[in-house]
Amino acid sequence: MIQAGGRKTATMELEFECSNVNKWKEALASYEACVESLNKPNLISLDDYYRKELPSLIHQRNPNPHINTTELSKLVRWKLTRGKWRPRLLDFVSSLDDSSVKSASEKAFKSLPDLTKAVSELTVLKGVGPATASAVLAAYAPDVAPFMSDEAMGAALGHSKDYSLKQYLLFADKLQAKAKELVSEENSFTPSDVERALWSSAIGLKLKASKSNQDSEIKTTKNSKRKRKH
Repeated sequence: MIQAGGRKTATMELEFECSNVNKWKEALASYEACVESLNKPNLISLDDYYRKELPSLIHQRNPNPHINTTELSKLVRWKLTRGKWRPRLLDFVSSLDDSSVKSASEKAFKSLPDLTKAVSELTVLKGVGPATASAVLAAYAPDVAPFMSDEAMGAALGHSKDYSLKQYLLFADKLQAKAKELVSEENSFTPSDVERALWSSAIGLKLKASKSNQDSEIKTTKNSKRKRKH
């Protein structure tokens, strides 16, 4: 394992078919360390907002839960910072009318657990595709709707290039089934926990590979310096 701010990141690949609960728990436990180890500006605070503050804000609005444009923009900033940065997407979302965002998100949340309807209610908004819609739904109902991250898509479906509703439904179904497989009286596991465990495992492996490359470069540099001295 690689240390990140005193915490450990996962460095072993977590196969989706793995049924060892402890391996899943270990990967999930390394999530915050993985976020920290990416060293991306504002990611730690954005991730705290997305996982802790935003869900609380949404649920406080019961019986008519919704999000507004400012919250959606911050969610998209989290999504792009944790994944691949696409500035045009943020521009589209930030310019959305507040009443449209409130209306679409309220309809989406009320549509759950029907993921087809819930995603479709959100994707009427410009700049919101199934992946962003899944992030919105996961903030409200992590036990139903996992976030459609590249890393978890790759682990569950073998690829991460198709961001269609059809692929999201396949992805969500697999993560829901995996969460049910892992849950027990001792262990609580949601589809969103499964996504974070898979993401942490993938990021941990990338960090390990990057560190190995850096170590090799340092070793090569030291060897070449020794040769020059001879």
